Amino acid sequence: MSTNLQAIKQRFGIVGTSPLLDRALDTAVRVAATDLSVLITGESGVGKEVFSKIIHALSSRKHNNFIAINCGAIPEGTINSELFGHEKGAFTGATNDRKGYFETYNGGTIFLDEIGEMPLDTQAFLLRVLETGEFIRVGASKVLKTDVRIIAATNVDLKEKINKGKFREDLFFRLNTVPILVPALRERTEDIYTLFRRFALDFADKYRSQPIQLDEEAQLLLQHYSWPGNIRELKNMAEQLSVLSENRLIEAGELLHFLPQINKRNLPIPAHQANGNNFQEREIFYKLLLDMKGDLNDLKSLVFGLIQNNNLQVPEKQSIIGLQKPTAFHEPAEDLDDSEELTTFLPYNHADPPQESDKPILLGNEQKSSSYTRIEEVDDNLSLEDNEKELIRKALKKHQNRRKEAAHELGISERTLYRKIKQYGLG
Repeated sequence: MSTNLQAIKQRFGIVGTSPLLDRALDTAVRVAATDLSVLITGESGVGKEVFSKIIHALSSRKHNNFIAINCGAIPEGTINSELFGHEKGAFTGATNDRKGYFETYNGGTIFLDEIGEMPLDTQAFLLRVLETGEFIRVGASKVLKTDVRIIAATNVDLKEKINKGKFREDLFFRLNTVPILVPALRERTEDIYTLFRRFALDFADKYRSQPIQLDEEAQLLLQHYSWPGNIRELKNMAEQLSVLSENRLIEAGELLHFLPQINKRNLPIPAHQANGNNFQEREIFYKLLLDMKGDLNDLKSLVFGLIQNNNLQVPEKQSIIGLQKPTAFHEPAEDLDDSEELTTFLPYNHADPPQESDKPILLGNEQKSSSYTRIEEVDDNLSLEDNEKELIRKALKKHQNRRKEAAHELGISERTLYRKIKQYGLG
């Protein structure tokens, strides 16, 4: 990391050594000296406003005013007045003329947080400001000029909002002149405990107490948690533990006692179910994977047995080295000799004419036939939904439609089984 970045981190209180964090910070430093529009993206709680303050503080506008505005916190009926001002009598309650933020902070920087929540008509006014620097107060006809730098931020996918008709595409490209992606806390696990210690020390210094620490196992719990609230959630957790814990060295058991949600993991589940209770569904998927593994071992046993018992010829020796016999496979009297040179499926070399004796052996020398048995190829169905449906159907058949016993066999609740039966039409 460069000396310049280290100095900026110390100046603005940024903690962390993650390459993703350094990349975002380096972009902010480079764009600060210009007047280009910046769009900061990242999950809620990652510190997007801090980046906007860094850009302002390192720009030529640093001696002018800076304001952060949460677009989602301003009612739709008043946001135009807040941003652009209004004339007396423009609407009920407008008893005086009022300057908006774009007029008040002329020459400075305006940070528009949650830009995705801005109404469509306000987006049109904002686009005009970005393109010409012009705006009109609500209820007025006079065009005013402003020279403000706009930094926007969002924690939602603006392209998805564009597809739904809730965000202007031209405004998106105008704001997104220089994009900055602030990484989520789970993407910079090396910084999690360092940040925790920083928050614990700040709390202890403020309230004149001894700072808390975590043992190694508790630190691992922190690193494997998904942190949906990111840095904001981590700070709240550090302060909560500083108040509630009587011990200054907190072990994993005590951490789980105060914060049971910390034991949650990022397990692979369908995206459309990401916010639900999916423990039972995951258990079904795991059982499916184990069954598939068992089927693969059975297939290996079958192939290995055919090769050994039927004197089959294989393409090359290397092709069966990976077919390790499962522990339950009973070996025949004689094993394959690794020292023997295995022949090829090709009945003859291209340089020689074919001979009757050169035909490949399929079922041994004693079972030659003029015709071959037709074999139907069946593609494996790798769909999780189809396999889940089949697994439930087998369990119901095994237990003669007794759902309680079938649910116990599958490792899920009877209520979840009932829902799955309705979903797949198995009732």
